[in-house]
Amino acid sequence: MEVAAVTFANGGDDIGVHVPVFSTAGIRGMSVYAAVFLVLVAAGCLAGKYFATRPVSAKALARWGHVLLPLVLIPIGLLILIEGSAFGL
Repeated sequence: MEVAAVTFANGGDDIGVHVPVFSTAGIRGMSVYAAVFLVLVAAGCLAGKYFATRPVSAKALARWGHVLLPLVLIPIGLLILIEGSAFGL
């Protein structure tokens, strides 16, 4: 239940991004977006299952995951902002 609540609460910013993208993409573009999304979700699930079922990586992620996740997500977010010219650079 907690995961669903966080996912729902986190969705507001997604609406602001996806509505303009999908309204201009057309059927063909939306089909490509949907296919890529589904493939990447499946790849993420398979990677998560793989690493979670390996004792060494599962133990390391349980111990250091709360540190590693921000170290991965913050640079990705900054890259997206910079590449999208969000800072007016």
